[in-house]
Amino acid sequence: MKLVPLEASYYYHFFNRGNNKECIFIEEANYSYFLKLVKKYIVPIAEIYSYCLLPNHFHLIIKIKENKELPKSIKLHQVFSNLFNAYTKAFNKKYHRTGSLFQKHPKRIKIVSQEYLKNLIVYVNTNPTHHSILNYSVYKFSSYKALISRQPTLIMRDEVINMFYDTENFKAVLYKKRVNIELIKELLLE
Repeated sequence: MKLVPLEASYYYHFFNRGNNKECIFIEEANYSYFLKLVKKYIVPIAEIYSYCLLPNHFHLIIKIKENKELPKSIKLHQVFSNLFNAYTKAFNKKYHRTGSLFQKHPKRIKIVSQEYLKNLIVYVNTNPTHHSILNYSVYKFSSYKALISRQPTLIMRDEVINMFYDTENFKAVLYKKRVNIELIKELLLE
């Protein structure tokens, strides 16, 4: 899959898995560190709409900020490279390993329709259930709990919930997993 160029004001879906389908998150501290790096590197240049971190892969749905909000002379692709390199270096050091942690470059898809975006949000937030890891409603390392709560969050909660009209409808859609798999089948990491 050819990497699409990153452009201001567009939504993107980033996803990747461990090299040879190996785990990229082994313990809780790994998930927390990855999210800390997302906050450090991604939040200054993008808004986060949903995410899910699973033992051997991750999903991020983001919207790159408008040009006027971006730091001058920033190379958007470099920000993501810095995130994944920082995580890989820390992971390799902690677990006494060398080499690539991730399978090639993270995949990224430009999201160009509201229907596609909504389907992705459902898919990403229900991903723990889809992979038979844990019910998405209790899974700790996704955006679901932040989206349905009123606690402070960096997730674009109001924007996501408004796409589904309200929190109760959002919960109902996810519960019924009304997702058009055909629309997003190129995202499946199986």
